[in-house]
Amino acid sequence: MPFRIFNAAILASFILGGSTQAQIQQSQFRSLTKLPDPRGEFVRLCAPHMLGRWAHPESICSCLHDYAAATVEDPDLREALLRGISETGVPTIETEWVPPSKRSEIGTTFTKIAKPTLQCMFEPRN
Repeated sequence: MPFRIFNAAILASFILGGSTQAQIQQSQFRSLTKLPDPRGEFVRLCAPHMLGRWAHPESICSCLHDYAAATVEDPDLREALLRGISETGVPTIETEWVPPSKRSEIGTTFTKIAKPTLQCMFEPRN
């Protein structure tokens, strides 16, 4: 019996710890968008994910911020996209980052950013 209680406590701590970690990451990203230089902070978070893939990671991240994400008019979708790029180095939107009423727009958002994203990665601006 004590073994089952111990296992249940361990399982509960993992479940609660995982959701706490997600909440911390979300609050960190939300605070990123309220900084005096959110673009600079975005580039700082994004660039490490680009190392080894591209010769100039800061340029790619700057371009993704300035051109690809700028095509997304909706602030919730744009924030989710910037969060995905800053956390993974590639355009990503997790459904839980977007209000349920806007989740159906995720596909069209990716269609909208496809061309500028490819241009940032393969036709860098000088």
